[in-house]
Amino acid sequence: MLTVLNPLDSSNTMGLPSLNPIRADALHLNCIQHGFFTRQGGVSEGLYASLNGGLGSNDLNDHILENRLRMAKALGGRPEEFLSLYQIHSAETVTVTKVWSAENRPKADAMATRITSITLAIATADCGPVLFADAEAGVIGAAHAGWKGALNGVLERTLEAMEKLGARRQQMVAVLGPTISQSAYEVGQEFKAQFIEADVAHEAFFLSGKTADKSHFNLPAFIGYRLKTAGVGHFDDLALCTYNDPTRFFSFRRTTHCQEPDYGRLISAIRLTPP
Repeated sequence: MLTVLNPLDSSNTMGLPSLNPIRADALHLNCIQHGFFTRQGGVSEGLYASLNGGLGSNDLNDHILENRLRMAKALGGRPEEFLSLYQIHSAETVTVTKVWSAENRPKADAMATRITSITLAIATADCGPVLFADAEAGVIGAAHAGWKGALNGVLERTLEAMEKLGARRQQMVAVLGPTISQSAYEVGQEFKAQFIEADVAHEAFFLSGKTADKSHFNLPAFIGYRLKTAGVGHFDDLALCTYNDPTRFFSFRRTTHCQEPDYGRLISAIRLTPP
């Protein structure tokens, strides 16, 4: 019997452990492959079990490369074209016109391209991974939106980079993957003050904590607000909390609270396919 395999169907890994990538309905678009990968389906062990894709972690390099190879194949791409960044919590954005090596990856936090062979991969462990697509224009983007990058404009810079490649922001779809939720994101008053100083309207993204000197910040809602204000055509939040789901997600904050020495990184990736 002939079985037609869907490369993103976690049940069709031909003997490999299931990767279980999460997919967004809004990105089920012509010529688009994407996946918000969980921590499941890799070869890493211990703190990094098992699908750690973080080049900046202290995991065994061979394990990281094997994990990334599996993710690249799941999206139908080649591992050498599975590109990520040296992320620095900035608003820096690059336009991808050629392949780079892991050692020479740019210091930035967002990417855009119209090259069909390249996969854009973002690493996170509480920060917001945002995947973008304008299927009609044939342009994709990916951004690492932590609080600092989101506040300083990384999302808007991603939209601008995509527009320079021919995309139209009213046609763009943006999807936020697994991100720390407000209930798990307690911050101090100095943190909150930076947002209020930038715009008093940002007060809406904070709830009072258990003590007067603490608040809880809603990073997913803030990301959505910035994108909608910027005029993106469609925004979806998958509403998945990294902190509260240790089975599926790595979390920097959970690792810190558990006093663990390091943590794995989740990968969210998007790829254009030929028409």
